[in-house]
Amino acid sequence: MKRTLLTSAIALASFASAVSSAQAAQLTISCGAVGAELTLCQEGIRAWEEKTGHSVDVVSTPNSSTERLSLYQQILSANSSDIDVMQIDVVWPGLLANHLLDLREVLGEDAAAGHFDTIVTNNTIDDRLVAMPWFTDAGVLYYREDLLEKYGHEVPTTWQELTETAREIKNAERADGNSRMQGFVFQGRAYEGLTVNALEWVASHGGGSVVDQDGEVTINNEHAAEALDLAASWIGDISPEGVLNYTEEEARGVFQGGNAVFMRNWPYAWSLAQSDDSDVRDKVGVTQLPAGGENGQSAAGLGGWNLAVSRYSEHPELAADLVAFLTGEAEQKRRAIQASYNPTIDALYQDEEVLEAVPFFGTLYDTFTNAVARPSAPTGDAYGRVSNAFFSTAHDVLSGSKDGAQAVSDLEGELLRLKRRNW
Repeated sequence: MKRTLLTSAIALASFASAVSSAQAAQLTISCGAVGAELTLCQEGIRAWEEKTGHSVDVVSTPNSSTERLSLYQQILSANSSDIDVMQIDVVWPGLLANHLLDLREVLGEDAAAGHFDTIVTNNTIDDRLVAMPWFTDAGVLYYREDLLEKYGHEVPTTWQELTETAREIKNAERADGNSRMQGFVFQGRAYEGLTVNALEWVASHGGGSVVDQDGEVTINNEHAAEALDLAASWIGDISPEGVLNYTEEEARGVFQGGNAVFMRNWPYAWSLAQSDDSDVRDKVGVTQLPAGGENGQSAAGLGGWNLAVSRYSEHPELAADLVAFLTGEAEQKRRAIQASYNPTIDALYQDEEVLEAVPFFGTLYDTFTNAVARPSAPTGDAYGRVSNAFFSTAHDVLSGSKDGAQAVSDLEGELLRLKRRNW
């Protein structure tokens, strides 16, 4: 009798194991790899796997957001289920919406409760929530506190002040033996990152946002031309020629290696600059980007990333559950504390543990909530071509092949041809 019961128990356990294995699903997700992004994503995935018993493969995608968008468009246009969960830029919901799941249908009407309303609205296309906010971003200025103190300078509040301060400190440091010192590093490669940098320069000078909210092309104005000309003057002076091929990580590498006075980057660079192996640990300050002259204002480009579920996923409900977990409050708090990724949940900006880890989340709160959006909403499906035209034009000015006035005039003509009657 005992032997029969034991045999039955073994058989039942084997059957249960087989059923469990059959029910366990395999998902795929694309995560970014800028800074600590990939590690943080993998850690969050492991926690979800342990909680649910399902497994997730991380799909490698290009660091360049421009190249990543192209890859996504190829996969989705083929109705492929290769990637279940996609990390998408804040400017992509309108471009990819037709291929993405309405997350409210799976997660409920309150799926995005507590997240910043502006980002939820951005991610809602034709009343469909096509992406959940994961982390938000706004451009900030990193500076060497020790070098400003050494040479008796205050933190610059205008781009012109930054130019003059960067030049003086760079030259003094080089004369003192650091032949690699640069004044200012930023994202100057011809890609989406330059769209954001150039938008910050233009908007801070009062030059608008390339295309306004009504869809009108506004880039051809003297303020925009002035902003681009000023940026071009940095090349070979306070910025190296190589900045014309810098993305976020190249700029961070120079700054974190102790070889730049100022850097424009996203908040993620803070935790890395403060890491044990950083050459600038405890020497760095963070503030809002400079204004464009006395009558200008600080303008931080809105960035950030979201998680979306492909409509072609074979496990849409499970994929949506993974998205809800990774974008939830506990995960966002962990990512903020460990790697200074800006939460999209308002309550976390009053969290004592978060503010202790990243003090400027409190002092720059208004910068993050009032960032300047790229013109993706008014230009709709044409945004990719609009951005490409803008960053190519900015790169032309930086590299010296056009001056600001000629560049914005040419860009206006190109955008009007793209627009025709309407976007």
